[in-house]
Amino acid sequence: MTNNRDIFDRKLLRRRRDRASRDFDRHDFLFREVSDRLIDRLGDIQRHFPVALDLGRRTGALPAKSGVEWLVRGDVSFGMAQQSPHADLVVDEETLPFADNAFDLILSNLSLHWVNDLPGALTQIQRALKPDGLFLAAILGGDTLVELRECLLTAESEAQGGASPRVSPMVALSDAAGLLQRAGFAIPVADSDTINVTYDNAFRLMADLRGMGEANAVHERLRRFTRRSVFMRAAELYQQRYSGPDDRINATFEIIYLHGWAPHESQQKPLRPGSAEQRLADALGAEEQPAGEKPRG
Repeated sequence: MTNNRDIFDRKLLRRRRDRASRDFDRHDFLFREVSDRLIDRLGDIQRHFPVALDLGRRTGALPAKSGVEWLVRGDVSFGMAQQSPHADLVVDEETLPFADNAFDLILSNLSLHWVNDLPGALTQIQRALKPDGLFLAAILGGDTLVELRECLLTAESEAQGGASPRVSPMVALSDAAGLLQRAGFAIPVADSDTINVTYDNAFRLMADLRGMGEANAVHERLRRFTRRSVFMRAAELYQQRYSGPDDRINATFEIIYLHGWAPHESQQKPLRPGSAEQRLADALGAEEQPAGEKPRG
């Protein structure tokens, strides 16, 4: 069900991901790369996860030798689920069908940036984890496709005196850890890195985005036909502003990693204010000054 506050058209997203599923292996390089980075991070955690959920799986984030005994795979797209050799589920990240305390690990690879209510989805994920269960995810950050966004905005403004939303709004790194904390996760951590991909031209980039199932699905997108001249101008600007010595253009993908634990009494907790056994001034070998009092010369 859609309400007036929804940012993304989830029905359109499903249709596009269904269509992309038929030839996804030709465009899945970004998902495979980020999947490898997620698995590297998981490998740094010395923990056994008997039951895990791969949420928004596409090509699958967890390899067979990940140490997970029972893996549930889910994707919002029926087409993507059909491509899997496993018994995958069709799962909407906005309305998870799982019981509380069901999983030891929930992993999500480049899927949650399409959720309308991200705090609500994170809260459902936290509830689906067993106490001390781990959530590890990657989402596209706000600097993703900044070059394409700028060139389309300029080209459309030149041609029509205004522009429509053509690149999805995304989470900023500065907000990410706060979202985890708001959803009830303990020890929330968020960090990011950047993946730069080069293309012959902007049209090859846009074709890749369609092949990934990552084309614009914003409700407020332009519904009428866009003149080819707008895209030609955007491609021209892209080439002028963002091409390298080899004339290939650069496309930026900012990847934000989310890491949080379902609360458990065994986890380390911050000290209560005033409970420290040693004063900071003593530890630093400094003289403590009351607030507002100037140090003596």
